[in-house]
Amino acid sequence: MNEGHSDRALLCDLRDVDGSQVPNVGGKAAHLGDLTRIDGVRVPPGFCLTTAAFRRVMARVPSIDDRLDQLSRLSRDDREAISTLSAQIRRSIEETAIPGDLTAAITGALARFGEQAAYAVRSSATAEDTPTASFAGQQDTYLNVVGSEAILRHVSLCWASLFTERAVSYRLRNGIDHRAVQMAVVVQTMVVSEAAGILFTADPVTGNRKVSTVDASFGLGEALVSGLVNPDVFTVRDGEDGEVVAGAVAAKQLAVTALPGGGTREVTIDPQRQEQPALTQAQVVRLVRLGRRIEAHFGRPQDIEWCLVDDDFHIVQSRPITTLFPIPAAADQENHVYLSVGHQQMMTDAMRPLGLSIWTLTAIASMREAGGRLFVDATRLLAAPASRASFLEMAGRTDPLTKDALESLLDREGFIPTPPDGGGPGTPATRGPGTPTTGGTGTPLAGGAPAPIENDPAIVAELIARSEASIAALRRDIATVTGPALFDFLLAAFEEHKRAISDPLSMQAIMAGMEATWWLNDRLHEWLGERNAADTLTLSAPGNITAEMGLALLDVADVIRPYPEVVAFLEGVEDDGFLDELPKVAGGAEAHAAIEGYLDRYGMRCVGEIDITRPRWSERPSTLVPVILDNVRLFEPGAARRRFAQGRQQAQQKAQEVLSRLRALPDGQRKAEETERMIDRVRTFVGYREYPKYGIVSRYFIYKQALLAEADRLVRAGVLAETDDVFYLTFEEFHEVARSHQVDHELIRQRRDAFRWHQALTPPRVLTSDGEAITGAYRRDDVPVGALVGVPVSAGTVDGRARVILDIAQADLEAGDILVTAHTDPSWTPLFVGIAGLVTEVGGAMTHGAVIAREYGLPAVVSVLDATRLIQDGQRIRVHGSDGYVEILS
Repeated sequence: MNEGHSDRALLCDLRDVDGSQVPNVGGKAAHLGDLTRIDGVRVPPGFCLTTAAFRRVMARVPSIDDRLDQLSRLSRDDREAISTLSAQIRRSIEETAIPGDLTAAITGALARFGEQAAYAVRSSATAEDTPTASFAGQQDTYLNVVGSEAILRHVSLCWASLFTERAVSYRLRNGIDHRAVQMAVVVQTMVVSEAAGILFTADPVTGNRKVSTVDASFGLGEALVSGLVNPDVFTVRDGEDGEVVAGAVAAKQLAVTALPGGGTREVTIDPQRQEQPALTQAQVVRLVRLGRRIEAHFGRPQDIEWCLVDDDFHIVQSRPITTLFPIPAAADQENHVYLSVGHQQMMTDAMRPLGLSIWTLTAIASMREAGGRLFVDATRLLAAPASRASFLEMAGRTDPLTKDALESLLDREGFIPTPPDGGGPGTPATRGPGTPTTGGTGTPLAGGAPAPIENDPAIVAELIARSEASIAALRRDIATVTGPALFDFLLAAFEEHKRAISDPLSMQAIMAGMEATWWLNDRLHEWLGERNAADTLTLSAPGNITAEMGLALLDVADVIRPYPEVVAFLEGVEDDGFLDELPKVAGGAEAHAAIEGYLDRYGMRCVGEIDITRPRWSERPSTLVPVILDNVRLFEPGAARRRFAQGRQQAQQKAQEVLSRLRALPDGQRKAEETERMIDRVRTFVGYREYPKYGIVSRYFIYKQALLAEADRLVRAGVLAETDDVFYLTFEEFHEVARSHQVDHELIRQRRDAFRWHQALTPPRVLTSDGEAITGAYRRDDVPVGALVGVPVSAGTVDGRARVILDIAQADLEAGDILVTAHTDPSWTPLFVGIAGLVTEVGGAMTHGAVIAREYGLPAVVSVLDATRLIQDGQRIRVHGSDGYVEILS
């Protein structure tokens, strides 16, 4: 062949292709080749033009390298530039002549299959139909192509479709190099079907792996794929013979059919036939059984395109369903119920392997990973009546949606069987060490109260002193170890870490503040009709490290405000080296000292701080600059002191008011005395609720600094390519690399790809071992029509402009704005001082955002499903913090 190429390198029969050849034939062709090897699966015959053929043609496209460079530099939001440049590239590819040897190979293959037969010409990109990215609909398919000249033209169109606007945008959004994806083309004999459609071997909506769904319509599948018709939809549940448990037959007015000379057309279906099912129930069950065989071959749920001809199914595509959330691995085949740790920790983002493994090693509850998130298995607690009630009560206080999801599962007969003797893990007071009682920070997710403690501020002071001493010892001792010895040291440090967060006295102090809050809200509502009275009674409670962190940044703004040159300098900050340059500006030395002082105290924090791999404020101080500038602009000097004093005064006034009203009631003196003790209790302990997390994150930063120093040594030794490669190893794997000086670079690459996939997944609050994601629902009829329902966590009502912010570094707030975001952890606290209200998608009454909202007196509603999607940035909204709903005003 010309240029040293063989027919085999450029073109191959589908029967000679398998899953190992994705780089040569793309994902679609590789799957089709695998399908031909499954007994009982009919695949239309055909051949594949390999990526070698694509590279041959691309080498002939004028200025292609320059244009790909331009494409890679475009912003993913610059739609006009993407459209223009991608169209130019497509046109150039379509106009590039196919080399003579390649044309001969194609026409030779067509002669074997039938030169005048009809074919489907289909794109097969190397990045599509993988377990982590389907790229569904990103490239093109052409049906009923007849004649070699037409097939050659459509092959060029398939190559060019690698650069459709949607495909380019998809790659830009997902950080995929345009040069890393190549295009093969499948040419298959055309199946002229009586009916066609899609089979999902798992429910694509709920994720249930034991339920299959079939979409079916008359004619070619193009009518369904292009949205011309509403298909029939059948749901089949697994069983010995399979069972159609639901079926909706649509009125199918149109179909797409093949024309004799090539191409397709839309036709109107006979009215008497429009509402007939495209498949019989027996055919649906047979198709699902075939789908299960295909799923077993590939080892994961599949999205399968099928055609029906003479009561026989032909499979024209099968690819993984990449939108399903993975299921935590279990050692048995029993039913399990998993609860999301991220929804308890206010960090539902995907975590990298090192972050996951260190959180697991330092948590006091057993956890399982799936989809880059952690889950606890709640099955035993739900199975035993002795623990079920208290577990559900605590779940409801933390997150009503989780409780509702769990209750809906309990209503399903047989999914969570009750032990024959009614036993199980026992009541929360007697639970064993493996019971999922916390999210890993020592804050209970379920259970009764620990033993009571006295209302003594010295207890909190002692706990903080213990923590600070332990952290100081860790910082001192870790500096003396490197290499493999570091990992042995850290394993011992993790045990001390777990001992610190499970300290019984610390747990008692946390629960004392939480239970006093609940007592005050429940009793004062019962006795006085007051709703959420504790929200005001806890204002400016002493010792809240997270609240102090937000106010401390106001003090930093006070230092900076008198220096216009510093403000102008900070407005131009673009990277994290600004602190080195800051002292050169007039007033910069004072500003530098203030910022460094803040970082010394709080620099270990960051968004998503439970993941050790996330960059800390000390590592990326530019994150704080927009918030500092907002504070300079929005506040007057001394705002921190005034806000704290004002909150304390409001709390004192509220306490005097409720005590006075209580004394006027029957048995009022007793009620007032009990309430006064509880007010004292809540103000003694509620601030400590935030300290254990601060201690954990302080320890994490010390671990991270030591591990990164070790990674730097391995980079210098040539073992690792980049320092952050270790983020894609587990702690145990990192230990082995430090010992052996050998690393699996392909594993790191695969983990990076998997992390990108995990980032695109939405983790469920509750997940079953069947893969079903259960959201739960609010069952309320006391809110206005159209209002968004959530959990009321901080009293008051406020109107304002919604600022939908997903990245704290992109915050741009004005006085009176209402922050709307997915979730908040303590790192978001500096924003709270400048807003008027808070709405989040995740959270509960005692999570960090709720605690700080109450501390600052901000009306807040949390756990509002899809708030960041349903509320548009800039809309005016009203937050009903006492009643738990949000109204969109305009």
